[in-house]
Amino acid sequence: MAKLIMDAVAAPKRLLADKAYDAEHFRNYLHSRNIDAVIPSTASRTVPYPLDKQAYKRRNIVERFFCKLKNWRRVATRYDRLARNYMSAIALAAIIIEWAI
Repeated sequence: MAKLIMDAVAAPKRLLADKAYDAEHFRNYLHSRNIDAVIPSTASRTVPYPLDKQAYKRRNIVERFFCKLKNWRRVATRYDRLARNYMSAIALAAIIIEWAI
């Protein structure tokens, strides 16, 4: 599914992901699209790939934001049927979350 999602969006400069995405075929796919993979190597790799630890630490900020967004019941359960209304609820919740910090 990751390849399908990556094909649907504009190519980023780098992709931050967890160890679940550490597959040779996915890394080759990212390399062919000139995307830097910031993915830690699994413990089973004999030769681990280099990792930009500073960039990987920033991934935590995004993860924590999504956790805060899930605290909004309307967003977590997707009450809105229309995509535009759902995106509006996400935008409103995101503004309030960032404003409260």
